[in-house]
Formats: sequence, structure tokens, C-alpha cells
Amino acid sequence: MNPMIEKRIGNNIRMLREKKNMTQELLAAKMQIGGCDITRSAVAKIEVGQRHLYPDEIILIKEILEVSYDDIFLI
Repeated sequence: MNPMIEKRIGNNIRMLREKKNMTQELLAAKMQIGGCDITRSAVAKIEVGQRHLYPDEIILIKEILEVSYDDIFLI
């Protein structure tokens, strides 16, 4: 994947998370409950474009943050 696109998607996720007044720790915990083995550190890396997203993570992030795929992938 293009690093610039990964950074943009990560930034979108960060902004959407912050709009919900949710910490990285809380997002990671909710994702763990949803079945994703992810840490707060991994969420931080996603948000700065240093870690790839897996399809199951994208689906859970969408559900947890109550946003659309367009919101996540807006470039």
C-alpha cells in the first residue's frame, strides 16, 4: 500500500476516534472484545501509518466508531 494513503487513513481513524472522545486504549479494548488481537501501541501505529490494517480491524473500527467506510477511506 502507498505510505501516503496509509497515513491519510490512519489520520482519518484518529480524527474519528477523537470525535467520539475515545482513547487509543479504549478503542483497542473494544476491538479486543470484538475478537481482534490488538494493543494500544498497534492502534497508535495505525494512526500514524506505520502499521497496515487488516480487513477484520477495519470492519470493527467502523462499527465501534459508528462511521462509514467512506469516513475511514476519505483521501
